Amino acid sequence: MTTEPRVLRPDDWDVWYATLERAFGGLAEAPEERELWRALTETERSLGVWEDGRCVGTAGAFSFRVTVPGGAAVPAAGVTMVSVAATHRRRGVLTSLMRRQLDDVRALGEPLAVLTASEPAIYGRFGYGIGTYQLGATVDTSRVTLPRLPDEDGLRLRFAEPAEVREECEALYARVVPERPGMIARGPGWERLPLLDPEGGRGGGSPLQCVLAERDGVPVGYARYHNKPSWEAQGPNGVVTLRDLEAVEPAAYAALWRFLFDLDLTSTVVVRNRPVDDAWQYLVSDVRRSLLTSRDSLHVRLVDVGAALAARTYRTPVDVVFDVVDAFCPWNTGRWRLSGDAEGALCARTEDPADLRLSVRELGAAYLGGTGLGALAAAGRVTEVRAGALARATTAFGSDLAPWLPHGF
Repeated sequence: MTTEPRVLRPDDWDVWYATLERAFGGLAEAPEERELWRALTETERSLGVWEDGRCVGTAGAFSFRVTVPGGAAVPAAGVTMVSVAATHRRRGVLTSLMRRQLDDVRALGEPLAVLTASEPAIYGRFGYGIGTYQLGATVDTSRVTLPRLPDEDGLRLRFAEPAEVREECEALYARVVPERPGMIARGPGWERLPLLDPEGGRGGGSPLQCVLAERDGVPVGYARYHNKPSWEAQGPNGVVTLRDLEAVEPAAYAALWRFLFDLDLTSTVVVRNRPVDDAWQYLVSDVRRSLLTSRDSLHVRLVDVGAALAARTYRTPVDVVFDVVDAFCPWNTGRWRLSGDAEGALCARTEDPADLRLSVRELGAAYLGGTGLGALAAAGRVTEVRAGALARATTAFGSDLAPWLPHGF
């Protein structure tokens, strides 16, 4: 067989997507979910490997803009829908797809590629590092409380049909995107994703519910969630599962969380994807009964090291020479001098001696400011060549807010 990928033809989408569904267990998605992904698919950025007229490998990319430290929205390929048929594993199909895809990303001038991994062990060999983590929690709201903040006076919470306040919620989401690295600016069509609500995805809970926080009639926050009623011999024991929550002021943020904690007939709030530094952790009366968990989320790959490092800012002045190894994208291999501060940065090739030695995977992990270069050095993945360079670079690469990907793709 040939493993040479070709660009997807629109008429082949159904076969291509069915290959993806089979690779992920063979369960067909709900019609509304399938229709959304069809509408969002950029066929000109989607690849397939075919044998005897059958699709045996898939990969796609979305044209994203991702917030980086400093608030800039940097073009990035959102790698998605990657699969290899179980009959064709270990034949080079995935490698051929990754090779073609990264070549195409470079040709488009996008300095970054990002993805969420079904299995985090897969993508390191292609230069992706774990750039963000997500916080989960199972909160015993019969034992855990939240305080009322003084500024909550004047706030009004009201129920709203999610579809009827979509524009208001999207406007609030757009306001917070520049504030936190890792967030994705949602382009046309993507406003439908938060409202996707197939019955099979509710876990037995209610249809999607929304509560809006307003101050003087102006929306300042929202929460979308499912409520799963349950009764035991001792009484009601319902579960609230948070889908998403955003607010542009602390009082609205606290009020929305307390609303979820205080819902009648419930005793648990389940949180699946929040920033690791999410503020509710510092408001609760008992964090131990909140059962916090953490897992990898956005994997980051620097496709153009110089352009990517120059696209973000740095917490403190930095002047460092990286000796970068990139076996899969050799155009990045070599020494790069990064000079920058909180106002901007330059990064270009240099013949100067190296200060730090690392692979492009480590740069991806550190890029959004959530993983310290010092921690990677302690794991043996970064080598300090010039004394003191590691500490200075670690501080400079940090972010005031933990990077976070609010939803998958």
